[in-house]
Amino acid sequence: MGKGDRKTAKGKRYNASYGNARPKSAGAPAASTAAVKKAAKPAAKAPAKKVVAKKAAKE
Repeated sequence: MGKGDRKTAKGKRYNASYGNARPKSAGAPAASTAAVKKAAKPAAKAPAKKVVAKKAAKE
């Protein structure tokens, strides 16, 4: 196929997109990238915000 075929690597390069035909990490096998993602540390959570009770409005 050619440049307009989005199912081929050539078409992905032309369209500047990624997918099964053109993975983002082209050199590494899929199994190793999945293992690296699982080994990464989770992001630190932000400290919890204090909840302040609101005063009742006078009617």
